[in-house]
Parts: sequence; structure tokens; C-alpha cells
Amino acid sequence: MSGFDALHPAVQHHIVNTLGWRDLRPLQDAAAEPLVAGEDALLLAPTAGGKTEAAVFPLLTRMSAESWTGTSILYICPLRALLNNLELRLDTYAKWLGRSAAVRHGDTAQSVRRRLAAERPDVLMTTPESIEAMLVSSTLDPRSLLGDVRAVIVDEIHAFAGDDRGWHLLAVLERLTRLVERPLQRVGLSATVGNPGALLQWLQASNLQSGVAGTVISPPSESVAEPDVALDYVGSVDNAAKVVSLLHRGEKRLVFADSRRTVERLGVRLGDLDVDTYVSHSSLSATERRRSETAFAGARDCVIVATSTLELGIDVGDLDRVLQVGAPTTVASFLQRLGRTGRRPGTRRNMTVLTVDDDELLRASGLLLLWSEGWVETIAPPPAPAHIAAQQLLALALQEGQVGRHLWRDWLGGLALSSATESELIVDTLVERGVLHVDGDMLMVGNEAERRYGRRHFMEVMSVFTSNPQVAVLHGRTEIGTVDPMVLLAKVMGPRRLALAGRAWTVNAVDWAKKKAYVEPAQGVGMARWLGSSIPLSGKLVDAMRRVLLGADLGAVGLTARASARLQELRHEWADRVDPTRTVVLNDPDDTRWWTWAGGRANALLHAALEQVAPRLCDEQSTFTNHYVSFRRDIAASELRDALDAAVQRFGSEFGLVEPAVSKRAVQDLKFGDLLPEDLAVRILARRLADHSGAQRAAQEPIVERRRARD
Repeated sequence: MSGFDALHPAVQHHIVNTLGWRDLRPLQDAAAEPLVAGEDALLLAPTAGGKTEAAVFPLLTRMSAESWTGTSILYICPLRALLNNLELRLDTYAKWLGRSAAVRHGDTAQSVRRRLAAERPDVLMTTPESIEAMLVSSTLDPRSLLGDVRAVIVDEIHAFAGDDRGWHLLAVLERLTRLVERPLQRVGLSATVGNPGALLQWLQASNLQSGVAGTVISPPSESVAEPDVALDYVGSVDNAAKVVSLLHRGEKRLVFADSRRTVERLGVRLGDLDVDTYVSHSSLSATERRRSETAFAGARDCVIVATSTLELGIDVGDLDRVLQVGAPTTVASFLQRLGRTGRRPGTRRNMTVLTVDDDELLRASGLLLLWSEGWVETIAPPPAPAHIAAQQLLALALQEGQVGRHLWRDWLGGLALSSATESELIVDTLVERGVLHVDGDMLMVGNEAERRYGRRHFMEVMSVFTSNPQVAVLHGRTEIGTVDPMVLLAKVMGPRRLALAGRAWTVNAVDWAKKKAYVEPAQGVGMARWLGSSIPLSGKLVDAMRRVLLGADLGAVGLTARASARLQELRHEWADRVDPTRTVVLNDPDDTRWWTWAGGRANALLHAALEQVAPRLCDEQSTFTNHYVSFRRDIAASELRDALDAAVQRFGSEFGLVEPAVSKRAVQDLKFGDLLPEDLAVRILARRLADHSGAQRAAQEPIVERRRARD
């Protein structure tokens, strides 16, 4: 039987007569039977590969065949904008069978939420945070609201699994499973990942222990033309804007940049160059984002500049070109962005990467080398999510009113958020701090939790995001977006200007008590700044950068004359820092750097280990980066080798007994880290900072010593 034959006759009819499809795509055909049979699944296909239909059509078929009632399917997305974008499409599919689909998330009006509670849609499109809010609601009964759920679709699952939001998602699903007293069919949708089997098992969680069948569905890709990928070196953001303004005129272009500051600067400069320009990033108000995305979708000769908010499947119309200013930090992200193009018959996927400095050129070259070799990252959930366990304990106390001191972990279905010892420590800490109140063997929300989180109906407990303090920027009564307070505190000469929503603004007044800044349109370039932490690069990417410097060919990537020339200059300038088979100790007149090319996490571990076994190597200037570990200027390679051998003797070959140093700021940035004993929070972050296998590889490689004379 074909996949098409497994679908409900009404779905079959509309596929042929409403959508006008001659047949299903390979993924949709392969997914139909196992999903109709109730199996868990991970569906893999490139962007625009038909994943949504591959999941929804079979589950609508199950809904009808098994007479599901109430809200029986949850469709979960990482972005509110993606949910908004999909709502009409999914509601249309549901209506084929006389059913309905609707969106509920943080932007949903209270009147709409009340209607959805009274007239529950068959498919509820939502986020993990909104599910959490429904579970702990003091005005709605979660058993009535969510008690009929039978299946869950998690779109863009790779965007969840790689950080704490994924642990939160799984915890919420386990609590929902216990609430409905039956396993939930779990279906994940993703672009290509390096470890699909492990990702499916992660999604299944307690279903795997219960024996629910699961399958990875990833049919061979439909034959498509080779993508057109080019790499350029432009030297500055302003030059990047000029190149964007000149390239592909008359076409619709999506430009990615990896910081909101760069997005805003590009937006202003492109406007100055008379390019019809829109911007999109998370610090814009929802209204402003929708205005930009809607206007862009309907335009032709125009540019939209965005952060990764448009990397996922949000529809902004039929794109002609994708450009990247800077470089993503993962091949998976590059593939997502590349996949936004080439959707029309006869067109090719394409991306032009514009690098503005040497670091970006080298990183982009390494990334494109890995892509040309067919490599893509594995998705690994962050280890040691004990702070999520603390958040879940508090959420359970809100949900149930009281929860057993020794039974609360049963709600999590065996999910390994914390060990038994850590769980006891979490309970003791929360009781001691007054976050929880204990009565016999029962735990309830304490006064300190009310004081700390209760002001906005415990909204801060719903999300594992860390929210930096932001100031709302208003033009009259219209909110333009938000900015880091430092933008408004930094010393400036003359009027204070901001860049926001692709325009420059003059600040007239700031109301610090209400965190509001009032602005008027201005000429010229404003200043945009948001707090953010740099991301350590993977050892695989950093090693690819090393191989580029050693002359590796980027395959089908087209290098412009500028990029090729600058890359050749870098190969000459950095020649003493790389070696084909050895790491390099480079003695400068000012310091000694051990060029491991192992990545930030491996180097953090090596630095911590060497600092403990051989403190003479280090001084107050010693540090580490993604590329090297630095020491005192008089350290020889032989001394480093002896220290590495001593470190292996003390900590093991994988340095398993050493933890990298963790700053107080890093602990403060760990959402719900303040619910843990400080030493446990530090251990969590230390585990997350460390790359043990990468440190082991670097420590085992031979070392060559080189010297550089003072200029």
C-alpha cells in the first residue's frame, strides 16, 4: 500500500483537487503508514521539503479514524512568528475533515485565549512556554484544557534539542503524559542532522521505555541542481551594504547577519543607498516584525535584513537570493539559510557570503569546507540540566498546589534532569531559601517564590530563556522595539541616536522607572547594541579553519578575486601557527601561545588542567580562545609536554576530573541557576564548557616549537 492510500479519503481528495498535487513527495509517502499506525517518528528533509504535510495529513487521518475529540494534537514551534505563519495552512487542512486549528502563544490576546478555552481547537499550535502556562494556570483546569491530547508534532526540533529549551519541552511533555494517563505520539520535524537516531530517542523519552515504536524517516533527497555558493571579502559592514545594493537588483533578497547591531547598521546603510529595505530581529516589537515581513513578502525589488529569526521556515514570499554578512557558526545553520532559496522550478539554491574581516573570512572558509565535504553537526542536548529540574519542581508545585517531596520526579517520566542526590539537594535548597514551603512530606509554593516570581503571575517560571534587561523604544505611542540600557548610558558627543527597525532615531527622553525611551526620526547612523555572549566554536569547525590555512580546497564554492587574494595573504601571515600533523607552540616576545586549533571548550579544559598541574606556565595574562592557549612568554614546548603528561596522570586521558573555570557572570546568566546551590550551578556550567574528547586529541598530538622575532 502506498502512503497516499493510508490517508483519509477526504485528505486524498483535497490533495488532488485542492492542492493540485499529482502525488506525494517521498517524505510524505514514507511517513503516512507509520504515523497512521501511531508510531513515533523523526521526519528529516531540507527546508521546504514538505515536512509539515508529512506529519499533519496522517495525524488528521488518525484523528478522524479514531474519533478523537477536543484538543487532540499539539503542533509545537520554537518561534511565535512561525506559528502565525502556519495557522491558516493548518486550519485549512483541518477543515477538510470538519476540524479546526488555532494558535496560542505569548502574543495571543486574552479574549482569544478565553475563546480557545471554551471552544477548543482540534489542533492547538503553540510553544512549550504556553503549554507550561496552561499547566500551571490558576484560572483554567489543565485536565479539561489538555486532557484529550493524543499526539504532538515538534517542528524544527533541532532548534529545541541543542539548548535548555529542549529539556523544558521534554519535561512539559512528560507532565502532560502523566496528566492524560497515556503515551503521546511524538513526531519531530527537522532539517538534516548528524545524529538522527539519537535525536529520535531523545524526543521519545518515556515512550522509548514504554516500548512505543519509533522510526527515522529520511528518504533520499529529490534530485536538485547543485547550489550556487560564493564567498567574498568586503572589509566592512558599510562595504557589505554597498555590495548588497549592487548585487541582484530587481530581485527579492534575504540578507542574514548574526547580530542585531549588524542588522540595524545594514538596514540604515541600505536605506541610505535607496534600497527598499526591511529588518527583522527579536528586539523589534511583534507588530513591527510582522509589518516588515508582510511588506517584504508582497514586494519584489527589495531586501530584508534579519538575524536567525528568519532562518526557520517562516514564509516571506518567493525569495530569489540569500546573502550572509559574516558567517554562521554551524553547517546546520548554513543549510537552513541556503534552503530558503531554490523553491521555484528551474531555480537553484544559492547563497553569497560577504565577510567583513579576517576572522569572518577564515570562519566562513572553514564552514564551507565542512559543507563541501558533506559534514553536518550532531545535535547534543546540554548536559546536567539540574536548574531545569528546579524550575520543574516549582512549576509542579504551582500546577498541583502541593507535590510529594519524594514523588515529584515521577511526573517527569524518568527524564534525567538531575540525579537522585542532586534532586534531594535541590529540594533542601528551595525549602531553606523559602522558595518552597514544606508540610510533612508535601511541598508547596513558598513566600520567597511569591516575592521573586509572583508579580506577573509567575510568568518568569514559564520560560527557560534568560531575559536581559531591555528598554522599550517608543515613537509617540508606537513601540519600535527594545535596546540594551547601555545604549542609553554610554557617553556621546551631541544628540544621542539609535538604530532600530532599519532607521535612525534621536532620543528625546528616557523614563528609567518604566524602562521606556522616547524618540523621533533622525538622519544619519544610530548606535545599536544588545548584550550577548560569544559562542565557543566547535573543534571540528576550528580544525577546518586550520586546514584552510594549510591550503585545503573549498570544492564547488566560488571565491571572488578579493576573497581568494585575502585568503592567500592569511595563509602566508598565519603559516607559523599551523602544521599538518602537529600542534604549534609559538614563542612571541610578549607571550607563548599553544595553537591547538581544538575549539573553545577543549581549550578551556586544557587551560584549567595546566593551570593546576603546572602553575609556572601561567600568569595573570594567560588565557584561551577557540584557537590557542596562552602562557608566560618563556615557556618551551618541552615544558608544555611535561605539563600535559602530568595533567593526564592526575585527571585521566580525557581530563575527566578537571573542570574549567566559570565566571560569576556566567552563573548569573544561567536561568534558574539562582534556585540551585552555587557549587552545583558552577558544576553545571563547567560541564557545559568542557570538550573532553577535543582536549584529549590536542594533548596527544605531537608539538612543534617555533619562534617569532620582535618587529
